[in-house]
Amino acid sequence: MKRRQAREYALQFLYRLDFIDIPEGGTARSGLASSLQRDLDGFWKEREDSDPEVRAFTEDLVLGTIRNLETLDSLIQKVTEKWKLSRMASIDRNILRFATYEILFRRDIPHAVSINEAIEIAKKYSTAESASFINGILDRIAREHGGKGSEEPPA
Repeated sequence: MKRRQAREYALQFLYRLDFIDIPEGGTARSGLASSLQRDLDGFWKEREDSDPEVRAFTEDLVLGTIRNLETLDSLIQKVTEKWKLSRMASIDRNILRFATYEILFRRDIPHAVSINEAIEIAKKYSTAESASFINGILDRIAREHGGKGSEEPPA
């Protein structure tokens, strides 16, 4: 349950970021990394959860997703074919982003777990149709791209 909570926190944080302009390249621009850390610190102050495991996993998902945003978005866009990322619901887009990050970069998490967690979170925060949509996309990403090794280890 700790990781489920961490994934939900990651979704909440990434959802917030969708409403501010993140420069391309994620943390490549100077000042963005420190700004993100300040935002994360503020995020944690609003939460009662102080479990260090939850916080560490949440921050890995958030920072890993942001650091690899261009790669993740490009892959999601390629797999969805007729769907533009900008037209997807923000909740669905961000669930796809962090789950794709898990599939591509977290070798310690089985793909089936990442997909199942994403589906359950979609059911809770989005719609049943979204859960089915997310399942199809993540299944295809895992089958076609999940076997590839990580270019960088998780933070």
